[in-house]
Amino acid sequence: MQQLFAIVGFLVAALAWPAAAQTGAAVVGKGPGVAGAAQTVKVTATITAIDSATRAVTLKGPQGKEIVITAGPEVKNFAQMKVGDQVNAEYVEALTIELKKGSTAPVARTDQAAMGAAKPGELPGAAAGRQVTVMAEVVALDPATQTVTLRGPQRTVELKVRDPEQFKRVAKGDRVEATYTEAVAIAVDPAKK
Repeated sequence: MQQLFAIVGFLVAALAWPAAAQTGAAVVGKGPGVAGAAQTVKVTATITAIDSATRAVTLKGPQGKEIVITAGPEVKNFAQMKVGDQVNAEYVEALTIELKKGSTAPVARTDQAAMGAAKPGELPGAAAGRQVTVMAEVVALDPATQTVTLRGPQRTVELKVRDPEQFKRVAKGDRVEATYTEAVAIAVDPAKK
C-alpha cells in the first residue's frame, strides 16, 4: 500500500504541481473544541509508451510533462493497458483534531489500512486508504504564547492555538484526539475513439 501512495505522490508532484489549484480542492473548518482540514488532488495523465518487459509506463500530464513509472506486481491487469489510455489518480487527505474534555482515554496510537484492486479482466485500478488516530494528553498550557503541550504515545509536541476562544477550552489533563486519513484511487480508462 505504501508503494501505491508513493506512486500517486510522485504523479501529483511531477504532473500536477503547476496545475494543482485547477485540479484540487481544500476545505478547512472548526467548531467548539474541534478543527479539521481536508484536501483533494486529481491528476489525469495519458499513457504514451509501455515497455512490457520492464513494466515501465510513460505518462504525459496535463502540462505536457512526461514521467516514467514502473507498474509493480500489484498491478494485476497490466496487459490491459494501451497507449492512449488515461490514468486518473485522486488523492485525498484529511486531519481532524478534537478536544476530549474530561476524558481518561489512554494515550495511544492506532493504525488502520485497507486496499483493493481491479478484478482479473477489468482495466487496471486500485484504491487504498489508511487512518492514524492518536490520543494525546494535555500536560502543559502557556497562556502568554497560547501554546498547548501534548504528550503522545511516541513524543511530546507543543502546538500554538491561534484562536483565543479555542485555547480557553483546553485544560491540563484533557485529551486531544487527532485523526489523519489519506486515501488514493487510481483508474485506467480506455482511449477515446
